[in-house]
Amino acid sequence: MARMDDYKNAKQIAIEKLKRDDFNEIIRRSGYESHKKNGITIPFLDRVYLVECPDFNFTDKSNKGKEIPIQEQVLILHYLMSESSRVPSEHWVSYREIPGASFYFSAFLKRAVDPLKKLFGQNISGFREASKHLKGSPIDIGDAGFEYRIFPSVPMRIILWKGDDEFPSEITILFDNITGEILSPEDIAWMAGMHAYRLISLSQ
Repeated sequence: MARMDDYKNAKQIAIEKLKRDDFNEIIRRSGYESHKKNGITIPFLDRVYLVECPDFNFTDKSNKGKEIPIQEQVLILHYLMSESSRVPSEHWVSYREIPGASFYFSAFLKRAVDPLKKLFGQNISGFREASKHLKGSPIDIGDAGFEYRIFPSVPMRIILWKGDDEFPSEITILFDNITGEILSPEDIAWMAGMHAYRLISLSQ
C-alpha cells in the first residue's frame, strides 16, 4: 500500500508536469470549465473542487475549509495530465481487461468490490438511494445498475445482483474501454474504491 510520502511525491511530480502545460490546453483536454482566469471547477463524486493554477491548490467549494484527501488530489491531477478529450467508446470492459491491471486486481477487489458487496448485497434500495446522490443514471442490467461519470471522459458502471438462498450477491464494476488510455491501472483501482466508499458513506 502506498505511503503518504508516495502520494506527496506523486502530487508534486504531477504539478511540475502540469505547470509546463498551457492552461487553456488543460481546460480543452479535460472537459472541465475554467473558473475566472486561472482556476478549474471540478465536480468529483458528491463534491465540487476548485483547482487554482499555476500552483494547483485545491479548495472544496462544497465545504470550504474541509481537507481534501491527497489521494483524490493525485487522481484528479493525473486526469488533468492525460490526453483525456477522447469520447467514450461505449464498449465496456471489466477491470481485469484493462492492460496492466492484473497486478492491482486484489487491491481493486479489496477497495471497491468487496465493500460494496458487503453493504449492498442485500440492500438494493440503499444502493439506489446512494447512487442518486452521486448522480448515477439507472441502467437496465442486473437487479440494480447505475452509470456514473467520474470524470468527463471516464464513465463507470456498477451492477448489483441480489443474492438468495442458493446464490450469493454479486457486484460487477465495468469501465469504458478507453479508461486505460486515460488513467493508470492503479489510479483506476483507487477511483473505483473512492467511489465505493462514497456510496457507502452516503447510505449511512
